[in-house]
Amino acid sequence: MKRRFLAGLAVVAFCTAAAPVMAQEKGGLDQTGAYEPIVGWFKPGIDRWDRPMASVTVDKPDRIFMTTAPVRFTRPNAPMLTADGKVMEEKSQASTIPADKQAHDNIILVLNGEGKVVENWKQWDKDITFAHNIEISPYDSDRAVWVMDLGHQILKFSNDGKKLLMRLGEKDKPAWDATHFNMPSSMAFYPDGSFIVADGYVNARIVKFDKNGKYISEFGSKGSGPGQFDLVHSVAIDKQGRIYTADRRNHRIQVFDANGKFIEEWKNVGSPTRLIITEDQYLWMSDADYNRFAKFDLSGKLITYFGVLGRNPGEFDNLHNWDVDASGNLFVADGGNNRIQKLVAKKGADPVRLIGQQFFLPALKK
Repeated sequence: MKRRFLAGLAVVAFCTAAAPVMAQEKGGLDQTGAYEPIVGWFKPGIDRWDRPMASVTVDKPDRIFMTTAPVRFTRPNAPMLTADGKVMEEKSQASTIPADKQAHDNIILVLNGEGKVVENWKQWDKDITFAHNIEISPYDSDRAVWVMDLGHQILKFSNDGKKLLMRLGEKDKPAWDATHFNMPSSMAFYPDGSFIVADGYVNARIVKFDKNGKYISEFGSKGSGPGQFDLVHSVAIDKQGRIYTADRRNHRIQVFDANGKFIEEWKNVGSPTRLIITEDQYLWMSDADYNRFAKFDLSGKLITYFGVLGRNPGEFDNLHNWDVDASGNLFVADGGNNRIQKLVAKKGADPVRLIGQQFFLPALKK
């Protein structure tokens, strides 16, 4: 018996010695997860830069769009409206900074791969109140640029910024109907060119339009019940056509079928700002309450998360918007820190903790 025991120990010792030894980093609090920030990547090149970041979208590796918010912006004077257009509450929601004192320049900028500003679309500064989000449809060969303006409009520009191709809504004229918005926040695209809009900060609905901007349908109402919203901030679509919504002030994600029928809610997710479904069918969310990224499976189970409040590289203050390029680099509109951050995967990073490529419904073959 003693010989067998010693022989067993020898086998164990051999197997242990043969196994590769993985170096483990000691200490640390995992603030940046599987990513490493590129210190000093963002170089706005504008004197006395002090602008909060609103959004960032990658067009190409050497062409990255970003939008800025008016300095210390809270929100324009926007009455709360019901579905029939009546005022819901009289309480003013005006900014504490007079409109003529807010910054209305350097609203849409384009960065190159080194983080330097190479284009300034200042020709459109006077047409935009607050460029909350910027998107490019993956189905559009012309790569038109869509801007969601909290001034109650959505603008579609040519990729070079020379032409305004479409305007939905009316600047500074809020309403809840087929041709108006009240602070629209985000959008998502379908292969046929149609799209849905999260409308938004004041209105409480998801609206669908055809490729020409013609109203098709909508769902949602104001409140905290199933199918209701209180600041619907972002939308995403999975391979089954289900629609995921960031119901920000209700601190939840709501899931609907392709026709807007309520399926379920995921509660207690902080203040969700942006949602994407990745190609492997997981949902990644940014959260402005805890300044973190979180990954869920599509049943709502939390898989992993990272992120922390702060000013150091890789930390965030108002984690508002972000995008991932084809190489897996993460670009973050770090709102309160007045910067765009670029984060790259650490060597040997766990792929489960890396944000994958965004999923888009496949285009129908003709």
